[in-house]
Amino acid sequence: MRTLRFLLQKEFRQIFRNPTILRMIMVLPIVQLIILPLAADYEIKNVNIAIVDHDHSTSSQKLIGEIGASRYFSITDYGSSFAQSYELFQRDKADLILEIPQNFERTLVREGHENYFLAVNAINGTKAIVGSNYLSRIVNDFNANLRLQLLKQPLSTPPQAIEAAAINWYNPLLNYRLFMVPGILVFLITMVATYMCALNIVKEKEIGTIEQINVTPVKKYHFILGKLIPFWLIGMLIFTLGLFIVARLVYGIVPVGSVLLLYAYLAIYLVAMLGFGLLISTYSNTQQQAMSLAFFFVMIFLLMSGLFTSIDSMPTWARWIALANPVTYFIEVMRMVVLKGSGFADVKLHFFAMLGFAIVFNGWAVMSYKKVSG
Repeated sequence: MRTLRFLLQKEFRQIFRNPTILRMIMVLPIVQLIILPLAADYEIKNVNIAIVDHDHSTSSQKLIGEIGASRYFSITDYGSSFAQSYELFQRDKADLILEIPQNFERTLVREGHENYFLAVNAINGTKAIVGSNYLSRIVNDFNANLRLQLLKQPLSTPPQAIEAAAINWYNPLLNYRLFMVPGILVFLITMVATYMCALNIVKEKEIGTIEQINVTPVKKYHFILGKLIPFWLIGMLIFTLGLFIVARLVYGIVPVGSVLLLYAYLAIYLVAMLGFGLLISTYSNTQQQAMSLAFFFVMIFLLMSGLFTSIDSMPTWARWIALANPVTYFIEVMRMVVLKGSGFADVKLHFFAMLGFAIVFNGWAVMSYKKVSG
């Protein structure tokens, strides 16, 4: 225990002696947690639409007014020809072009139906699909209201309609930040645990101090624990600052479920990811190699974790990769506990999975680490 205590003192002194590392560990994740959820917005807004109105009737003006009143669209051009609006497509100044034909209102009144032309700039596929769906919804609502006016049925026989009422559970206001902040906090914890642990050990190799440690009576497990425990505590601290300061004070997110359950899972998760960082360090001789390896795996962890893209929408082979990704499980646990108030019974399989990751990563790292006796 005395050996371990001396090693821990050495590690903490090295961390707090270097202000750059201290800022990277403590300040950068907090700043990222404040900024990233503000930028990572699932909701498509400010879809640029150019409108070509050949009718200039009351109905066409009313339709244009409803489009302009929507918070999803920004009317960038109100022209008289499709060719003029098409130039905006060429300069990426418009995402949609709506062309209203001549006699739009007259045909609606006489025949009960009319066509309109919609051109979609599909370079950004997501924005194109969502934007056209938004516009179709506005047109359908406009069409339904217009039909009610044209029917002019007496009040005793109102047109029959089916209405659907939706109740949003767990996130009633559909606030995307409630969904994103827990996941981004998990990813920042992952970066700190993986990068800092890997770079710290490789730095010992580069400056030669690890060779001095190797010829001392320090046991292998003492050295490894001395490297893991400081960053385990720092990870706990960053999580606390992110959950209780940034998430609560900046975004108003208060966990519905047990905070102790989150910390219990975090404790195991940090052991797993620190073990992964240790594993990277055993296969790296320089900090550049360690950063390259860590960046490669962390990017896979990010993109295949369900943070931005639903795992259910991935192909089968990608879902298998997601199941082998420890970040996937912690993001799910965070969202389940913070938003739904899930208990241990709901996430116990996630606990077993993370225990498996911790055993595999740390066992592999310990076996790969070779201590040369003098």
